[in-house]
Amino acid sequence: MTSALYQIETSEADDGTMAPAEGIWTPAGEEAVDHGFVVYRELYIGGISAPHDDNLYPQAFITLGHHRWTDVIEAAAAYMFRIHNWRTLHLYPGDDPAVRIPEIPRAVHAFGVFLRHPHPDHPCGCEWDDSWRMVWTPPTEPGAIPITAMRHPAAQPAATGIPDPDRGVASATWAA
Repeated sequence: MTSALYQIETSEADDGTMAPAEGIWTPAGEEAVDHGFVVYRELYIGGISAPHDDNLYPQAFITLGHHRWTDVIEAAAAYMFRIHNWRTLHLYPGDDPAVRIPEIPRAVHAFGVFLRHPHPDHPCGCEWDDSWRMVWTPPTEPGAIPITAMRHPAAQPAATGIPDPDRGVASATWAA
């Protein structure tokens, strides 16, 4: 995942309308839980890895919708406990507790789209075939939904790819 905004690739249908070239999925209810989201106090939260990283533990967390920063922190701690049976948000399992961990980072309100690649009707056989991924988009893109994102405190800030409102991502704002 990268913090650069993604423009949805479209193609023209027979009737002249533009349609996304990839399938768009909006996670909700049990389907979201089946794909790795945890429900905590009605927030749907998922852990995401850094781009091209096989790390077992999340580098960042995303919640569906725009939420308060403190709610995301609580949900992220619940996610780490439920998925990894680890009771602290500050360290990854196996980390040295003597190492100073920076403060919990701020949460960001942004917009994203969950894509299924390629469009289910046109498989291409690549590594993304029959899987979904989330990309950051402007709020005007088809299928864009509000997302609150926060990096894991032990993750390197540059590794997570979360949009940074201080670096010119106009559609991202800091969560209250």
